[in-house]
Amino acid sequence: MTMLQKKADAFKALHYSSGAFILPNPYDQGSAKLLELAGFKALATTSAGYAFGAGKPDNNIPRDEMLAHAALIVGATDLPVSADLENGFFDAPKEVAKTIQMAGEIGLVGGSIEDSTNDGRDAPLYDVGFAKERMMAAAEAARALPFKFMLTGRAENFLVGRPDLADVIKRLQAYQDAGADVLFAPGLTSLEDIKTVVDNIDLPLNVVMGLSGVALSQQELGDVGVRRISTGSSLSRAAFGAFMRASAEMVEHGTFTYAEDAVPFGEINTLLR
Repeated sequence: MTMLQKKADAFKALHYSSGAFILPNPYDQGSAKLLELAGFKALATTSAGYAFGAGKPDNNIPRDEMLAHAALIVGATDLPVSADLENGFFDAPKEVAKTIQMAGEIGLVGGSIEDSTNDGRDAPLYDVGFAKERMMAAAEAARALPFKFMLTGRAENFLVGRPDLADVIKRLQAYQDAGADVLFAPGLTSLEDIKTVVDNIDLPLNVVMGLSGVALSQQELGDVGVRRISTGSSLSRAAFGAFMRASAEMVEHGTFTYAEDAVPFGEINTLLR
């Protein structure tokens, strides 16, 4: 068995262990290494976290660049790595399938495909039938890889201003039927809604935490049946928040007290050695 197959099997097993596991989202190689040292069992990339570091808004990074970034994360850690593959970067099902194939070729053992069109307010979501067709193409490509690739089907309703729980469930059920391995509806914030989704699907559910004003714990989420908790762009935003507060302090006050909260140079230098 190859190392990649071992990573893939370990990643799959996490989804069927008891309770919910945390899948944090590093935004560069250094944060990936630090998360591994912290004791996490797997990692996932964040499209927004990378885009912000590149000086761009989310959904503005082309496929080749995003996969090159994901390859750097894979190379920085011994942990299994999944990827935020946005909507596959193209509309056509064959291109979504190619995205999954390319993801597997760089050593990713999982990835998510969302149903957002990125076309603005008029048609923010693909028609559910076409979205299912895209997911079927992704699943076929995943099955063709020489290891288990955990494909996540994402319903983006709550992120694009269409907070219809019934439609979320309909979409997740369609992606389940299409061959997804994990289901995800980012933006769910109440235990009641999350439990309703869990009760209407047969696959592991991922939820995203690190949301402002949402104080649900790993234990609470596991108790209602969640199996995976990701953190989206929140770790990158936490880092940028500290950076922006430090910048404001220097501009407004000409002081440097922010350094009191900084990781000591010797500590981080030693950790990354």
